Amino acid sequence: MPPATILKFPTSSPADTSPLTRLQEAGFKTKDILGIVGKTEGNGCVNDFSRTLSSHVWDALIPDSAISIFSGGTEGVLSPHITAILQSDKPTGLHAAVRRSRVLEPWEVGSVEHVRYVAASIREKMVEEGIEAGDVQLVLIKCPLLTSERIAAIQATGRKPVTLDTYESMALSRYASAIGIGAALNPTITNTIPQLLSSGDFQTPLASCSSGAELQDCHILILSNTTPPNPSPPSLTRAFNSTMHSGIDFSSLQTLLTKALHPSPPYTKATLLQVFVKAEADPSGLVKGEFRHTMLTDSDLHSTRHARAAVGGLVAGVTGDCAVYVSGGAEGQGPKGGGSLCVVVRWELYR
Repeated sequence: MPPATILKFPTSSPADTSPLTRLQEAGFKTKDILGIVGKTEGNGCVNDFSRTLSSHVWDALIPDSAISIFSGGTEGVLSPHITAILQSDKPTGLHAAVRRSRVLEPWEVGSVEHVRYVAASIREKMVEEGIEAGDVQLVLIKCPLLTSERIAAIQATGRKPVTLDTYESMALSRYASAIGIGAALNPTITNTIPQLLSSGDFQTPLASCSSGAELQDCHILILSNTTPPNPSPPSLTRAFNSTMHSGIDFSSLQTLLTKALHPSPPYTKATLLQVFVKAEADPSGLVKGEFRHTMLTDSDLHSTRHARAAVGGLVAGVTGDCAVYVSGGAEGQGPKGGGSLCVVVRWELYR
C-alpha cells in the first residue's frame, strides 16, 4: 500500500499536458502517476468533447495502470486544471488506490448490474490494498452514459435501455455508481440495491461520480487516510470529508476547512491542496426548503451548469482558489440539493 500525494496544476486547454513537465520538475516520474483528475472547459453535458479530448491526450501518456477522471464544466469562476494523484517514496499519511471495472454493456448502464460491478471492483481493490472502510474519505468514479448510438444498439438487441434520454442517463449512471460505492463500504445494503435504484433515496457522503461518453467502463479512485507514521515525518497529507446540505451551505464548508486547516500536534502549519465537491440543483425547486430557484426550469442552461457556477463561486470565495474540483449532478452523493465534500491538506512541522 504505497503512500500517495497530490499536486495541482492549471491547464491552458483540454489538450494541455504541460503539467507533466511540472511534475518532473517536482521530482516525480510518469510512472508515479496513479490518476489524473481534471476540470475541463466544456458544458459538462452529453456532448462535452472537452472531456473526450483531455482523456485522449492524457491516457496516452500515463501508465496503463493509471486512470483519468475528467469532469466538464468550469462555469463562473471555476478554473480549468488537473490534480495529479501520485505515488510517493516517503510516508505521507494518504493512500490512493485506482481500479477499472469491466466494460459495461450499454444496457447495463444505470442498472443493478452496474451497481454490482462497481461495488465488486471497489471491494476487490480494498482487500488487495488492505484498506479499511472507516479510513475511506472519498471514492471518485468516472462512469459511462448512453449516447443516441448506444441507445439504438440496445434497442436493436430487443433489450430496454434504462432511459431514452441521453442527458438523464448521466444522472442514472452517477446514481448507480454512488450506490455501488455505498454497497462496497457497507455490504449490508447489497440485498436492497433494486429498491434503492427505484426509490432514488440512497445517499453517501463518500461518493463523487461523474459520467461521460468518453469511456465505457468505470474509472475508480479511492482516497483514504493511513495511520500516521511514527516518528512523525516532516509533513503529513490528510483527507477530510463532510457534506454540503445546499448550494449555499457555507457553514458545513467552513467547519470542514477549519478542522482540516488546524493540524494536530506536532504539526503546526497546514496547506490546502484540493477541494472535491459535488453540486446539484435541489430537486424540490427550493434552496434550503425556503428560496425558490429556477435552475430546473431554465431552458437555456442545464441545471448542473447553474449548480457548478453557484457552488464553485462559494468554494472559490472561501478558499481563495478557483482551481477546485466542483462536479455537477449529485444523485446519491450526499443530501438532495447538496453534495459530498472532501478537502485534502498537507500538515507540516514548522518552527
